[in-house]
Amino acid sequence: MTQQVNNQLFAYAKQFTENAFKAQSVALKSMEQIAGLQLDALEKQSRALTDFFSLASETRDADGLRGLWEKSATLSRESAEQAAAVTQEVVAVSRTMAESLATLAQSQRAVNDAVVPSAAAFKAAAAK
Repeated sequence: MTQQVNNQLFAYAKQFTENAFKAQSVALKSMEQIAGLQLDALEKQSRALTDFFSLASETRDADGLRGLWEKSATLSRESAEQAAAVTQEVVAVSRTMAESLATLAQSQRAVNDAVVPSAAAFKAAAAK
C-alpha cells in the first residue's frame, strides 16, 4: 500500500512540477512579448522626438514656429494613438497568458482531485 501511495505522490509531484514549469514558460514568453512591444514603441517615439527637436533647433522665424506648433500637435496625437495601440496589444498578450495559465490551473486541479481520494484511502487503510 505504501508503494502505491509513493507512486501516486511521485506522479503528483511530477505533474505539479511540469505545470509549474509550463506556467513559468508562458509567463516569461508573455513578458518578453510585452517588453518587445514597449521597446518598439519607445524606439519609434524617440525617433519622432529626435526629428522634432532637430526641426525645432533649425527654426529661425515666426513661420517656422507656426509650423513647429502644428508638428508638435501632430506628434502628440500620433504618440497618443501609438500608446493606445500598444496598450491594446499588451492587453491581448496578457489575456492570452491568463487563458493559458487558467488552462494549466484547471489541469492541476484535476490532478489534485485525483490525489485527495487516494490519500483518504491510504489513511483509512492505515487506521485498520
